[in-house]
Amino acid sequence: MNFTNFDFDQLFGMSDDTNPLMMLIWIVPIIIFVFYGQRIQLYITSGEIKKGIKKLDGFRSESRTELIKYVEKNCMTHDDYVNKIDRFLDYFTIMPVDMDPNGIVEKVKHTVRSRDDYTREHVKLLSPGINDLELAKVQTLLEIASSLQMIYKIINHMFLTAKKQNNYPLILPLQMLLPFIMEQAEAMKDAIPAFKKGQPVGDGIGPMVVGKMMLGLEKESASFQTVLAQTEFENRHLFLLKAEGPASTVGRPADALQKIIEKNKLDAIIMIDAALKLEGEDSASVAQGFGAAIGGIGTEKFEIESVATNNSIPVFSIVIKQSVKEAITLMTKEIAGESENVLLQVHDMIRDNTSEGQSILIIGVGNTSGVPQ
Repeated sequence: MNFTNFDFDQLFGMSDDTNPLMMLIWIVPIIIFVFYGQRIQLYITSGEIKKGIKKLDGFRSESRTELIKYVEKNCMTHDDYVNKIDRFLDYFTIMPVDMDPNGIVEKVKHTVRSRDDYTREHVKLLSPGINDLELAKVQTLLEIASSLQMIYKIINHMFLTAKKQNNYPLILPLQMLLPFIMEQAEAMKDAIPAFKKGQPVGDGIGPMVVGKMMLGLEKESASFQTVLAQTEFENRHLFLLKAEGPASTVGRPADALQKIIEKNKLDAIIMIDAALKLEGEDSASVAQGFGAAIGGIGTEKFEIESVATNNSIPVFSIVIKQSVKEAITLMTKEIAGESENVLLQVHDMIRDNTSEGQSILIIGVGNTSGVPQ
């Protein structure tokens, strides 16, 4: 083909006489996107976010219904229990002022524990005579329903604010965060059946390992909803600590550690906990590390680190990787199957990092729902 004589104007439908219709076809969309592009993007993005908000609304309604049904079926309640539950769902916690960080941990700890104590006492008033196991279940279901309600309200507020102002940049962060928020909200909703039945969840793998080590040993209360047992392993003294199962609780390991250290010298602390896996990592994979492996708002972690630092105690950790959903839903066979492997790694860690005659505290961190000792 001779490109020298090729007529490009003919190929693209152009000639010396410009076609007005072709100009309109090219220019009109450009003008529309220049002046209305942001609004068009806002409408498209709004449709996606609306679907997510509708799901969140369904999650919060379902969790509330499940809570009311459970209380109605398993607890002796007053006539106005539904209204009381609805009031609980709207409770909020105002964190202390942190302009001066000095003493902030104690303030946060006091605020959070006050809320926990208040909720516990009012669940008892809601159902006089309720036993500790049922109390823990109701309290956990109440926390799930309350969290889902708060997530829905915040996301809906952000969406309506952006839509009201026709502000596309304001809605962009919400669009980016929504998949992660939906993952956590869906995990909470799916966690309800396991907690209702008092079954183990993925986060309970730490207490499960330590609970197995406690079998056949004498237990004592170490702090609120936290139990302690003692045993020997290859001429080393072991203190075994976990939340008191099979109720749904994480206990107060930091308070227990403080009491133990007042009467005993510890040479090492080993913490076993679940950890969120990264995308691409295998579920139920086990990793070892150094430092306090414990989640939550940070007060327990701070206190454990403070005790360890003040007494020059090394803190080792073993974590079992899992997704957000696996952590708070029914424990999978793969995660439960790693308990023996973790126990072997605990023994190896003791041998490698301590000597005969020393004392080691082993803490099973996590929600001990369905996990006895």
